[in-house]
Amino acid sequence: MRTWIRDPLAILADEAAAGGVVVEGARIAECLPAGAAPDTPCDRVFDASEHVVLPGLVNTHHHFYQTLTRAHGPALGKELFEWLKTLYPVWAGLTPDHLDVATRLALAELLLSGCTTAADHHYVFPPGLEQAIDVQAAAARDLGVRVTLTRGSMNLSVEDGGLPPASVVQDGDTILADSERVIDAFHDAKEGAYVRIALAPCSPFSVTQEIMRDTAALAAKKGVALHTHLAETEDENAFCERRFGRRPLDYLEDAGWLNDRVWLAHGIHFTPEEIERLGRAGTGVAHCPGSNMVLASGLCPAVELSEAGAPVGIGVDGSASEDASNLMQEIRQALQVQRLRYGAAGVGHLEVLRWATAGSAACLGRSDIGRIAPGKQADLALFKLDEPRFSGAGDPLAALVLCGAHRADRVMVGGVWRVEDGEVAALDLEALMARHREAARSLVLAA
Repeated sequence: MRTWIRDPLAILADEAAAGGVVVEGARIAECLPAGAAPDTPCDRVFDASEHVVLPGLVNTHHHFYQTLTRAHGPALGKELFEWLKTLYPVWAGLTPDHLDVATRLALAELLLSGCTTAADHHYVFPPGLEQAIDVQAAAARDLGVRVTLTRGSMNLSVEDGGLPPASVVQDGDTILADSERVIDAFHDAKEGAYVRIALAPCSPFSVTQEIMRDTAALAAKKGVALHTHLAETEDENAFCERRFGRRPLDYLEDAGWLNDRVWLAHGIHFTPEEIERLGRAGTGVAHCPGSNMVLASGLCPAVELSEAGAPVGIGVDGSASEDASNLMQEIRQALQVQRLRYGAAGVGHLEVLRWATAGSAACLGRSDIGRIAPGKQADLALFKLDEPRFSGAGDPLAALVLCGAHRADRVMVGGVWRVEDGEVAALDLEALMARHREAARSLVLAA
């Protein structure tokens, strides 16, 4: 099946593509300059003259389960450590049904924002939720979204000097055994993969150094990536210096984590020397602007990281990220917050769009997505500029970011339309939302 997405209003592509793109099967076959026609006939033609076309957006950091605790009253107005201590007892009640509906709701919300690939960091494993990654993989397959599911871990409970209750942490042997199991069961290293696995101890303050080292060794043995929260707050820096006698990045390097198979969530509180080290290593950073603002964590030095050679991507984070799973919204916030750091001329709309596409793909170690070019996967997000917020806009690509685009009209994943006319295909969203609201109510009431 060949589909010509014809004559877009604007397109973010690696080469001249004003005439649109031809999709053949799961891949992009041609990019056409203005006025050109495909080399061979197409089975379908989609008139994109009212659409701005982007590569499918790539979300580098999320916690799907946290959609169940949006705007949770007791956690409002707290910074990271106190926020976590408030919510851990609630999350300790998670069941497979809770996680299933939370994952489906988060993925649907991401799809509607133009996201085609999402990395989720699940690290809470209360009794009965040992098969959490299995639940998420099934939900992602049903919705047709690409995912990197990171098998998280915590083995330092509050009794051991950590933050979470003992009911949600696991011992080292259990963590490593299940990490290997989910890699063998779900990880697909091939081009065009829909499910990949990475290993992701939650943070330096929630696991032992043995788990960090053993997880790095297992990831190297299995050829998978590594992910963790790092340098999100000054409290974390102080914790690492107090407990380990070194800063978080030094601790990470000692555990075998400073390389190009690693990407880090937040990456706010780095020194200039640490930024240079990250760049030399090719270690990526998931910039989560909404979360960083809501929790008052600080401003990620995204431009310096990128200039140093560290891949920079965008992540929506969990319920701290404005309590939303909208990647287009995060792109706009990234532009705004980075301009506070670097000035109005220091960061442009094309730069933040590329952070959320090619940059995010690089964080996840994927060269087959994140760009519109022949041979890449046909992951595309199409937006209309037909709302009042866009009226009078000049540059269509700039308008998506500056005027606040937040819902895609069409989304294609691997050559298949997953969003059509602003609705997720073959999904009863109202029924899903009703189920999700009931799950959120039951989780909070049980805490």
